[in-house]
Amino acid sequence: MPFRLIPPVFRSPHAPVRGPAGTPRSPRTVALALALWFSTVGNWAMWREILGLIEQGRFSSGHPGLLAAAMGILVFGLNAVLLTLLAWPRGMKPVWIALAVIAGVAQHYMLSYGTVMDPGMMANVLQTDPREVRDLLNLSLLGQVLLVAGPPTLVLVRTPLRRFGVWGQLWRNAALMALVVAGVSLASLGVYRELAPLLRNNDQLRFMTNPVSSVYSTLNVATKPLRKRGPRKLVAISAGAKLGPSYAAGAAPPKPPLFVLVVGETARADHFGLNGYPRDTTPELAARQVTSFRDVHSCGTNTLASVPCMFSPLGKQGYESRKVDYENLLDVLQAAGLGVVWIDNQAGCKTVCDRVLTYSTDDALGARDPAARALCDGGECLDMVMLQNLDQRIAALPEARRRNGIVVVMHQMGSHGPAYYRRSSPGSKRFLPECATNELAKCDHQALVNVYDNSIAETDRFLGHAIDWLKARQDRFATGMLYLSDHGESLGEYGLFLHGLPYALAPEVQKHVPMVLWLGDGFASRQGLDRGCIQALRDAALTHDNLFHTVLGTLDVGTPAYRPALDAFAGCHGPARLASSGAGSAVR
Repeated sequence: MPFRLIPPVFRSPHAPVRGPAGTPRSPRTVALALALWFSTVGNWAMWREILGLIEQGRFSSGHPGLLAAAMGILVFGLNAVLLTLLAWPRGMKPVWIALAVIAGVAQHYMLSYGTVMDPGMMANVLQTDPREVRDLLNLSLLGQVLLVAGPPTLVLVRTPLRRFGVWGQLWRNAALMALVVAGVSLASLGVYRELAPLLRNNDQLRFMTNPVSSVYSTLNVATKPLRKRGPRKLVAISAGAKLGPSYAAGAAPPKPPLFVLVVGETARADHFGLNGYPRDTTPELAARQVTSFRDVHSCGTNTLASVPCMFSPLGKQGYESRKVDYENLLDVLQAAGLGVVWIDNQAGCKTVCDRVLTYSTDDALGARDPAARALCDGGECLDMVMLQNLDQRIAALPEARRRNGIVVVMHQMGSHGPAYYRRSSPGSKRFLPECATNELAKCDHQALVNVYDNSIAETDRFLGHAIDWLKARQDRFATGMLYLSDHGESLGEYGLFLHGLPYALAPEVQKHVPMVLWLGDGFASRQGLDRGCIQALRDAALTHDNLFHTVLGTLDVGTPAYRPALDAFAGCHGPARLASSGAGSAVR
């Protein structure tokens, strides 16, 4: 038998090769068989969800079995349509196998973490960095891929395909697709009055059809740039930005502000001891006289959605419906004359820091500094590393800006899952035993809560050190710090883990986030802020929409984009400050 350099699965011979499987099969037969396989073995997450809805009595029909059967036909039809488009004898075996692997991967994450494969989730997936990918790999993932992709791959490798001419292949595919669409339409019409409300009231089902939802969402994200006409316009909002009266030089020039803005990651407000959580997860912050705001909600449920939105002047509604891009808070602060530095311990700033001085803690992974190296292990660093060499990084700013004032933005790794056990140092692991795996569904619930709370304790430790770093520089600067998380996290409630569900479907714990403020004496007096007034606002209802305007007001930066109604502390400024804010309504 001659040696074959290229396996049969990757070859396209002119005639079908008769392998051990015997008779050549039509590509359409293969497509229908794969559609049936995906609709059953590859859709456990969807069927589990439907069974849950039946148990909860969420079907309005007295015949849930009939409606579930209609869902089965619908799912089979969607998969059959997708695979019929790919039912060609040449070069499609690798594509079919890739789809099977995608189905296995998607099923793992839907079963293990309760995620759905909507375009928002897929955009987040496509921006995942190697560190996050590593945290998501485990034996359960391999098991699902082998289960869903293994048998079809073995059959496909051994099955020769029957060939037709191009036109013969085309009309046969078209006929099969028409037949599938007609059959699915008839089946759906029979129970339409109840099927439509089911899908409308349970949006998650739309993005649990495997692998159709993954393919659709990936194409939606990948083709989004192609659907835009020309390069996306960047609208400037920094024109007219200026420093307020607190920066005016006098006989005794005021100390310039040094303000640290910490963008938290995956922190839940209800797991902060400051907010009434029974466990003392935030002793360092409690010892430093901070104000914790207990009713704050995020713009999105993942980093890609939340971080650009929280720095935007548009607010959640305006940001999500925008047709062009806008400059953000950092652009305004820089245009006013302040020095701005972004330090990232995450998977990037999602375009927010594109026009300011930026550092990544990836640099510390190969650093010779023993202090920095001690905070980094296994290809990532604890957040504490962002305080290393911070003075030198600030010194890289132009001197004129440093004289006016400095804003340092720190983007945390925080409590990013599922490998929560990597997010805390030994000194922060106070709650034991902790879940020491990324297969969260296999962990005892209390161990999962313990490991998550340890990550919050590490954030508390980091923020406490950040405040101490600021205090040590009060001889030269008026110092302050604001911490605000980008989104929350699910820890097994309702069978959900991690974050990233569509906002309308996401539970409260993925949207309710902590926000903490610390102001040094010099900063409060310099900026005309009444700390008692701010403390009284700790139960005010706030959102990410408030961040842009609150930071501008707190730093006394005037701009037409500033809206006092969205400045959380507007009522705590002196009257002269508010009058000079330059408030306007240039951005809508």
